[in-house]
Amino acid sequence: MVSNRCKMLVKDELAKLGLAFSTIDLGQVTLKNPLSISQRESLQLSLLQSGLELMEDKKAIIIEQIKNAIVSLVHYSDDLPKMNLSDYLSKKLNYDYTYLSNLFSETEGTTIEHFLLIHKIERVKELIIYDELNLTQIAWKMHYSSIAHLSHQFKKITGLTPSFFKSLKEKKREVLENL
Repeated sequence: MVSNRCKMLVKDELAKLGLAFSTIDLGQVTLKNPLSISQRESLQLSLLQSGLELMEDKKAIIIEQIKNAIVSLVHYSDDLPKMNLSDYLSKKLNYDYTYLSNLFSETEGTTIEHFLLIHKIERVKELIIYDELNLTQIAWKMHYSSIAHLSHQFKKITGLTPSFFKSLKEKKREVLENL
């Protein structure tokens, strides 16, 4: 689950199946009672029909936790933490960053840092579209050292400068689940 929409969908599916839960976070559900085999199969089928999957592979779960931590950090929190990404992920997931980084790269074919960068640029696009902050404010909010650094990364990912993107009549953004 990488969006609030996914959380709502999972909540609805659990309710339809009469499964009680205590928490639903991005990528994780805590059920009040263990699932029977038939309940697990029903849940897996209903999630698949909605385009989601029930994950049981430990490595896949860790990858999802990394993705969810980054998505939450970039898209759903008001301010990025003051610590570096490796410390943040290690602390949040209780794993050594080298292990997390190697697992992510091996499985996803990209680095955690590149995944973060793609999401930061997508968030920058969103902030540009909202037109409430100027580029200096956006750079500061997203913890870029300068507008030049933001512009360089923006162009590297999108092929456009932030100013040119802002001038487009139809601004294209990606769906978070597709990043």
